[in-house]
Amino acid sequence: MQQWILENTLTITPAQEDERPVKQTQEAKWALNLAAARQFHTREGHLWVPRNHAEHLKECALSGRQNGTDGGVVVRLGTWLDNVRKRADRLSAGRRAELDELSMRWTSGRVGGSVR
Repeated sequence: MQQWILENTLTITPAQEDERPVKQTQEAKWALNLAAARQFHTREGHLWVPRNHAEHLKECALSGRQNGTDGGVVVRLGTWLDNVRKRADRLSAGRRAELDELSMRWTSGRVGGSVR
């Protein structure tokens, strides 16, 4: 019934195969976030990213999604880096090394709610 309403009343048709979101692997997600970190580091010269920062990747062949207004990809870089810091003990040596190349700071730098 709902499908009939969508198709006949609202003239909404099901998405085609090429219009459906692509399921990303953990490796693809890591590569996308790392590309955003590299872009930020190249532009800013450091990786001190505020938690609420979102990095806009203009050209990204790593992702099957496009959620930016310009067709690029928006990566919530600050949140990702914060989560990576919290799970640093579970990262592989290779992934740690990739972030160390970008001068990753492994502590939050916060004491009592203020940045040191």
